[in-house]
Amino acid sequence: MLFERPSASGMTVNEETSLRLSAVYACVRLISDTISTLPYDQYVRRDGERFQYRPKDRWIDRPSTEMPKTTFWKQVLVSLLLDGNAFVLITRSGNEIVDLTPLNPKTVRIERRDGRKVFIIGNDRIVTSDQMLHLTEMLMPGELRGVSRVEQAKESLGLGLALEEYAAQFFGNGAYAGGVLEFPDKLTPEQRKEIRDTWNSVHQGPRRAHRVGMLWGGGKFNPLTVDPTNSQLVDQRKFAVEEIARIFRVPPFMLGVSENAAMAFASIEQQQLFFRQHTIQPYVEMLEDHFAQLLENPATFIKFNMSSIVRADLATRYSSYNTALLAGFMSVNDVRALEDQGPVEAGDQYRVPLQNVPLTDAEVIAIQQKARAAQSLTISGYTPDSIAELLGLDVESFGLPSVQVQQPEVPVQEDDE
Repeated sequence: MLFERPSASGMTVNEETSLRLSAVYACVRLISDTISTLPYDQYVRRDGERFQYRPKDRWIDRPSTEMPKTTFWKQVLVSLLLDGNAFVLITRSGNEIVDLTPLNPKTVRIERRDGRKVFIIGNDRIVTSDQMLHLTEMLMPGELRGVSRVEQAKESLGLGLALEEYAAQFFGNGAYAGGVLEFPDKLTPEQRKEIRDTWNSVHQGPRRAHRVGMLWGGGKFNPLTVDPTNSQLVDQRKFAVEEIARIFRVPPFMLGVSENAAMAFASIEQQQLFFRQHTIQPYVEMLEDHFAQLLENPATFIKFNMSSIVRADLATRYSSYNTALLAGFMSVNDVRALEDQGPVEAGDQYRVPLQNVPLTDAEVIAIQQKARAAQSLTISGYTPDSIAELLGLDVESFGLPSVQVQQPEVPVQEDDE
């Protein structure tokens, strides 16, 4: 930018200078590193079920020929986080995409020509929308370019930069020895210069602070208290970090800021869920939505796996897997896939609660239980037809009661004549 207006604090704020703030640098690294390392794949949906699509597009595994895929995604996200725009140049060979190149957003301008949106790279190269993928973090109605977070939060970031510079100047150039020097007689300029230079050479800088001072010629040392503004410097810088965390929507504890040093584990866990849902998920869905436009098969889509963000400890994971297996909505191979382990034979069978048997055998188990109930009722004297109707058994009966309840035949004795 040729003429850049400084912030009210007097500091120049742009994408480069904002990264000098440790909190901004930490936020950008945290978000970009988290998303760029998430596993993802190309999928297709059939009858409501999601399946991996093979063979997948070549750019899925290596978007750029010049860098690894983690570096590619990181560059896209850094551009979004700082500039509010990400421009990816598309190189094709026929209909196949062979390379995707993230561009410096400062080198790209957007215009409308003949009702079409065109992108001007540098001074003269013009590309159309089918050659450029444009992602925006927040786009105002009617605008072509996304809003820059750094530009909109210039005053807050400028205050943080001013505090950083002030703190550096305070500790780097401070000749503060806890007081002032007082002399009874008027000193010549040469004497004042000699005393000042001698004092600074002994006390100036953080490594010489608070040394014992030697005075002569009736000089006195008058102790002073620290300026209240300087005593609040730590609190002001802490507030600046919290402000930056708010701008990037990052929980403060992830930047090392906490009101209570002994924060409850449950509280941290909830903030981690907040980070996943409100910080990471919007960016992930944005990437999925925009890059799906580049797939050769329009019926397919890409999906990032965010389960690793909320990955629990070993005991908690195994307990959750056990619940899922017993409930019947996960198989052994489903669990093994989440643990990056290979499938096992017959591991795709789903089990049902209580019986804990394969679903194909569930009907047989149900019939066995009904048969046991029928047997108990028969022994109790119920008729087979009534039992079959009660239990919903579609079977034929001989019509004879069980031998356990049949009355024995008593021979009739004839009277002797």
